[in-house]
Amino acid sequence: MTAVDLAPQELRTLVAVADEASFSAAAARLGATQSAVSHAVRGIERKLGVVLFERGRFGARPTPAGERAAAHARRVLRMLQALAADARGADTGELSGPLRIAAFRSAALHLLPPALERLATQHPGIEVTVTVVRELGAGAAGEVAAGRADLGIATLSGPPPAGLVGGVLLEEPYSLVHPAGHPDPRSLPLVDWAENCGSYTRAWWAAQDWIPAATVSAEDDGAVLSMVGSGLGMAIMPALSLTGAPPAVEITDLGPQRPYRSVGCVTTPELAATSAVRALIRSLRSLGTPSPEHTKAQLRAV
Repeated sequence: MTAVDLAPQELRTLVAVADEASFSAAAARLGATQSAVSHAVRGIERKLGVVLFERGRFGARPTPAGERAAAHARRVLRMLQALAADARGADTGELSGPLRIAAFRSAALHLLPPALERLATQHPGIEVTVTVVRELGAGAAGEVAAGRADLGIATLSGPPPAGLVGGVLLEEPYSLVHPAGHPDPRSLPLVDWAENCGSYTRAWWAAQDWIPAATVSAEDDGAVLSMVGSGLGMAIMPALSLTGAPPAVEITDLGPQRPYRSVGCVTTPELAATSAVRALIRSLRSLGTPSPEHTKAQLRAV
């Protein structure tokens, strides 16, 4: 198999078409003509020997090969940025450049802010952007794998997904959440949301015959807390989701057999060695317990 020589501009074209799902929109983004973009994509496809996009009235939809190629292209382009930033840092002693983070909602609300505050104090030249993603399907780890994020704060049920590296930051316990003062909270209907209770807690969940099927399905954990506080039911929720819980809800420990959720950080092998990602991981590891007094989640080294 001969090596394929793709120039950075070809990679940018590939990413633009994949992101925009349109040759014309990609052309506008790149400041080029549609014909130039179309010609460039045909050239990339000839070099790779695969069809990267399905063309039609719907635009340009990436094929599976196109999705994979675009992910690699994003990661290569990001490493070119990191090369420049790290080289300047070696010369000046200061860290700078972009740092893209993907995180699920409760991590973005309660785990990231103190870490980012510390990072900004120590390295003001790092330009952070945070994308909040639903922790369903590929979730935050998928954003990293696709090259759209440098580091993901994700729920982990084992080693990081294939092709990524990282580890556990904290183990957060689940608790019973119910309207404050209710005499028999386990008799209430269950309020739940799609991201709750991953595969690593399902065995515990299935063994609890007192937990009914959910009768109220909310959009996110914040909506669950609001509904529970309004007396609409009870919920089983992890610690980060309970940070700053309103006084209308009461939190009860589920006992020594309670389930836990592992929250970790994931990145790519190449980005793990870059200065900005390493600085963020150090900042995350330096934190104390980010959740309120009733939780027992503790940060662990990555």
